[in-house]
Order: sequence, then C-alpha cells, then structure tokens
Amino acid sequence: MRAAGAAKRTAMNGHGFTSVFAMQLAEYIEFKRAMGFDGSSRIWYLKKFDSYCAEHARTSFDQETVEAWVTAQLATSGRYRSWMSYIRDLGRFLRANGNTDAYVLSDRWKAAVVPARPYLLTAEEIDAFFTAAVRLNTASPWRWQASAFFTLMHSSGLRTCEVRRLLVEQVDLPGRHIDVIWSKGRRSRRLPITSDVADVLAACDDASRSTIGAGRETFFTSSTGHPVTAATVGVMFNRIWDGAGLPRPASGQRPRPYDFRHYFAYANIERWMADGIDVGAMLPYLSTYMGHATVESTYYYIHTSPDFMDAYGHLTDGAGSLLPEVGFE
Repeated sequence: MRAAGAAKRTAMNGHGFTSVFAMQLAEYIEFKRAMGFDGSSRIWYLKKFDSYCAEHARTSFDQETVEAWVTAQLATSGRYRSWMSYIRDLGRFLRANGNTDAYVLSDRWKAAVVPARPYLLTAEEIDAFFTAAVRLNTASPWRWQASAFFTLMHSSGLRTCEVRRLLVEQVDLPGRHIDVIWSKGRRSRRLPITSDVADVLAACDDASRSTIGAGRETFFTSSTGHPVTAATVGVMFNRIWDGAGLPRPASGQRPRPYDFRHYFAYANIERWMADGIDVGAMLPYLSTYMGHATVESTYYYIHTSPDFMDAYGHLTDGAGSLLPEVGFE
C-alpha cells in the first residue's frame, strides 16, 4: 500500500516527488511558476529535499526535518547557498496555505557566498573524464554533446554559463574561433580554438543537425530544443565522473564543471613558468582571455592554489606594478 501511495503521488505531481510532501511541493512550484519564477534550480533542490524526506521517513515539515536537511546539504554544497531561500520560502507558502505548524527556516541560517577553493584536476583525471565522456550512455543530445561541451571549458577556460548560452552563429568552425557575447560584466571577446577543438565541435554540430535539425538557436541544446540548464550540466558532469571510476573526496571541495576553467588558468601559468616566460607580463592577457574585469580577479588563481603559491605568490605583493598601461576591457 505504501508503494502504491508513493506511485500515485509521483504520477499526480508531475515532478517525480515521492515523499509525503509531494503534492505540497508540486503546488508550491506551480504557485511560483504562476508568479514568473520557473527556474530549474528551485525544482532541483526541492527534489533533493523530497528525496531526503522519503529516505529518512520524514513526515512533518518541522524544525527538525528542515534543519536536518539543511545540515546534510551544507556538507556537500558549493560556495553558493541561495538554495536556503527555497526551503525558507516553501515554509512560508505552507503556512499561508493552512499548515500553521510549518517551520520557516530561521534567518540564522544565512545563504552567504562561501569563498571557494577549487578542486585541482590532475591530467590523469582529465584523461579519464574525456574517455568516459565519449562513452556516455544517454538518449539525450548529451550523448554526442558531452565531449564538445566540456572540451570548450577545458581548452578555452569558459564559464559554464558562457558555454550554455553559446549560439550556433557564434561558433565559426572554418575561422576557428568563437564569440562570447555580453558575458559577465557585459564584456564580449573572440577566442581562437585549435584545429582539434574545431574537429570536436564540428562532429557535435553535425550530430545535432542530423538529429535535431538545423533550426536550433544555441550550439548545445536539450532534447526539447532549449538551451541546456546549469543543473543538467552538473548532473552530466557527475555521471561522467562516476562513469570514469574517479573517486570523490570524502571532505572538502568536490570536482565540478567550473574546475575546468580553473585548470585552464593554472595550466597556462604553470606552462609559462616552466618555459621561463614572465608570468606577470602574461597575466593581463590571461585576464582578458578569461573575461575578467581586472587583473586582480586573475590573482584569485594564485591565492586559491597552495601548489602555486610557493612558486608565484610573490606576484601579488606588487599588484599595482602588473596592471597594463592600457586597459583590457
């Protein structure tokens, strides 16, 4: 009977919720959607809450349930914790709709941005990751898109959102460059790509055209023709990582898609040092390539890596002397 009830709740709510809160969660999502808030991030985190409640037999939306989930989530969450607002808002919604005992997450649980220490990918992990990426078993376009998507992040140091929003017309395969338009801080830039990367992108484009058609807007797309979501990128990254048989740290920073961008910065700095090139002179170019507003933003990669701090941490001692005479906006 319990299994039948769970199946009924799943079928009725349309979001795959299975806990005793399934219908309330579905009603809350529809309420937010009617108000114009239909982001996938909210649904993704509420699914995690739902799964937690089902797994731990939580049946009351009380302080113990909510704070136990928040505590469990904090153990694995990244630097952004806006998800706390989702569970807090859900409590308010439940109260407003008759559940006067519903717990509203206390403000002492602040959704602060935690300074992140990147996970430093190794060459062996990257090789294993891309070997697994080409074998990804899925019915979605990610079957042929995965290698190309993460190759762009790895080879060009792009932000995850920049790859997701990349339009077909912004990828010039014959000219071997991509245009990143109005990215963070409304800065655009044109980035060259190697012939190997162009070949990977061309294979992806051919597969998308033959399967989805030539009318797609973004270079990377979902099965429905929409741009891929940030949540899906994370899911696919984790699936490939696990498929490669790569371990996950028991504590501390865990690998994520954005770490390909970090690796790009670190690898370039390391290469310049090995070749005897003045890293200080090259940082403004790296800053421009990666779309940073200032060179100071690029110093982040020095401060967050203990391996590199010993070698070039002195560069930040005289930051002013490294700024170019002409800005790189």
